[in-house]
Amino acid sequence: MIDSRRDLANAANALLVECGGRPLPEDDIGRMVGDGAATLVARVFAAAQVAAPPDALPRFLAEYARHLLDHTRSYAGMPEVLEELSGRARLALLTNKPLASTREILHGLDLARHFPEALVIGGDGPFPRKPDPAGLRHLVAAAGVVADAAILVGDSIIDWRTARHAATGICLARYGFGFEGFPVGELSAGDRLVDSPLELLAL
Repeated sequence: MIDSRRDLANAANALLVECGGRPLPEDDIGRMVGDGAATLVARVFAAAQVAAPPDALPRFLAEYARHLLDHTRSYAGMPEVLEELSGRARLALLTNKPLASTREILHGLDLARHFPEALVIGGDGPFPRKPDPAGLRHLVAAAGVVADAAILVGDSIIDWRTARHAATGICLARYGFGFEGFPVGELSAGDRLVDSPLELLAL
């Protein structure tokens, strides 16, 4: 739905530099995203071969919170797609990002109106992070649909595993930065792929 790679990478690199390390390439950090902020911070420090300070996670979160919308944008066509889809189906959002940051981004990009507050779950909420299926199962039930009538749209192996564990459909966005390195050989016949947000309207 959104491309937040540069802002995440900039926040991670700012912390690395503060801790005496060298910044990592944005694409490298992008490949570390998906399992939540704590895992991202651990991966970044390991890749930079720098010892992470005890307060690395809160410092990263604070840095990222100050720059959530410097470069983060919706993928081209996504606002129009959400406008159309919101008239056809119940839309929900499941992310491993912290909930406060998620809500700020949604409001900043004028996307919050498509997602009822009760149907937005962040990585620091009451459910385990993806790929644990609990959050997705909760959203499916809250939306009043059955699992095989729901589709999770994502771009990563984490999203794919979440949908598999929850027995929902999956649509993978090849345009998303999380798709790089995806093991496409593991896809099954029922898994869907799109190359642009507009293709979501044909699901």
